[in-house]
Amino acid sequence: MNDPRRADPEELSPDPGRLVPRTDPELIAVTDPVTVPTPYGSFAVRAWGFADGSEHLSATALGPDGTPVLGSDQAPYVRLHSECLTGDVFGSRRCDCGPQLQEGLRIIASHGGTLVYLRQHEGRGIGLVNKLRAYALQDAGLDTLDANLELGLPADARDYRQAARILEGLGITVLHLVTNNPAKAEALEREGLTVQTLEPDVVEPVPENARYLQTKRDRMNHRLLLHPPGA
Repeated sequence: MNDPRRADPEELSPDPGRLVPRTDPELIAVTDPVTVPTPYGSFAVRAWGFADGSEHLSATALGPDGTPVLGSDQAPYVRLHSECLTGDVFGSRRCDCGPQLQEGLRIIASHGGTLVYLRQHEGRGIGLVNKLRAYALQDAGLDTLDANLELGLPADARDYRQAARILEGLGITVLHLVTNNPAKAEALEREGLTVQTLEPDVVEPVPENARYLQTKRDRMNHRLLLHPPGA
């Protein structure tokens, strides 16, 4: 006998488009900075709230005296890191997100600047439920791009307007962007910011994410120089 309290995946399968987060760029709340020590250094952390319910986080590098370190010129290093629960928290090796977050923090701590952690960007903006459904399609043979398309979703649904508002709120309008993805720079420039350079955030591939990284390089224009895992 079926337990009526048990969720049935077949009955709880709405149109994937309904689960894609909607973005409202209206900033409605920001916190005062608080100091958060990490293995990479200390950061001044602030939370940013938007009218659609999104909450993001900025982490600005601090020097030994506790003052913000913005770099040697007027263009600080900035990393926009898209939330990846499986990679950032659980250390999943299907992607490079966790190591990229760690490397991004190391770079920001070393050069000065700010890392912006963008929640609501799960699965390149399609949401956690859709991301796991895309994973199932990848397990059946599709690559990371075609899995999104098979669900009727964009290859990349991320919206960077809220990220631009956060940077403006921090007084950052000219920056060095820590990314392998030129599309992030293009999105910020459409919002009126100036990206002077793209600084790589490169991590070594492992067997479980080699195909994923190859797809990002070959089909999504990411600037990646890949070596065989373990080479």
